[in-house]
Amino acid sequence: MPAPSGFRQLLRRVHQDERGAVSLETILIIGAIALPILIFLLKFGWPRIRDYFFQGMDQIESESDGVINNN
Repeated sequence: MPAPSGFRQLLRRVHQDERGAVSLETILIIGAIALPILIFLLKFGWPRIRDYFFQGMDQIESESDGVINNN
């Protein structure tokens, strides 16, 4: 069997190196939990938040019109 080339040795070292694996696995788990929550919030929560914001803006506009008309 011929001696492994430099590139093969590099690939073997990278493949066997497990440093940082815990961090990567943690990030993947957090992402797997956060993604469905984010999709749920965008699908169901965002329309309610948007409507609540627009109602508040309409209320502020109507109150400011009342203040301007009283002067």
